[in-house]
Amino acid sequence: MTALDPRADLAAAPSPDGRGVRFVVGQYIALTKPRIIELLLITTVPVMFLAHRGVPSLWLVVATLVGGTLSAGAANTLNCYLDRDIDAVMHRTSNRPLVTGTVSPRAALLFGLLLTIASTLWLGLLVNWLSSALALAALLFYVGVYTALLKRRTSQNIVWGGAAGCMPVLVGWSAVTGSLAWTPVVLFAVVFLWTPPHYWPLSMKFKDDYAAAHIPMLPVVEKFIVVARQVVAYSWAMVAASLLLVPVGRMGWVYLVGAVVAGTLFVVEAHRLLRRAREGAGPAVLKPMRLFHFSITYLTILFVAVAIDPLLHIAVLR
Repeated sequence: MTALDPRADLAAAPSPDGRGVRFVVGQYIALTKPRIIELLLITTVPVMFLAHRGVPSLWLVVATLVGGTLSAGAANTLNCYLDRDIDAVMHRTSNRPLVTGTVSPRAALLFGLLLTIASTLWLGLLVNWLSSALALAALLFYVGVYTALLKRRTSQNIVWGGAAGCMPVLVGWSAVTGSLAWTPVVLFAVVFLWTPPHYWPLSMKFKDDYAAAHIPMLPVVEKFIVVARQVVAYSWAMVAASLLLVPVGRMGWVYLVGAVVAGTLFVVEAHRLLRRAREGAGPAVLKPMRLFHFSITYLTILFVAVAIDPLLHIAVLR
């Protein structure tokens, strides 16, 4: 049954069985993929500090975070709606609400559309319309381009589809300044180049899942050695882009040290993955999840440095 199979909509929400409101709310929250949203917000707030060159208005930060959360939640919910057929095949996604039937496809679609409207109006009315437009563009790109077009058709799906995940840096900057500049564009490039070496190790781990669902992730259609080489190439490019922020964004030593140390550890781990791939290691020995988990740590360190650097500059001036 395909993602757009009308027969799927015949599956109504489960009949009442004693499960209360808390359970139902939890299932709808699960559709929004909160862990992914957390990662997106990590790249939003620090950029607001950088754009303000200090501590921005608490209300503005909260309003931007709420709007960003609603927008990302909408995108992830609509992604679950469109991907419910492959989620049912893949072991790691088999417990999602649309697969288990705790939320009906029609209800999920309505929920995603309501979140889309709410996020667009929230950001437009309470932040600014540029931030609202950027968030909506990210949502439409993720759902319409990545999920509907690229994911099932090309091994480069996550490369180009990952552009949607880069948009929070632009939203955060525009929320403070009402405009865009080269500094957030460089950070956009960092996150864009980070996405493949972040996601491909996960795809290595779950290669059989993706193959069973006929999703042509790079590790499914290429040997691990090929994937590892591309992971290394993107890792080096990502670190180079992160260092470019020093002159473009007028960053100080805190950011420079954070970018160099975290970037070095990332590249070392990427080369370890390549070495194990050259030895012909399988997924268990390859340990791709080491790089996957560290990639999250890397992004956190880098963007914490983005936030702290301008604060330290203010303290020095005082």
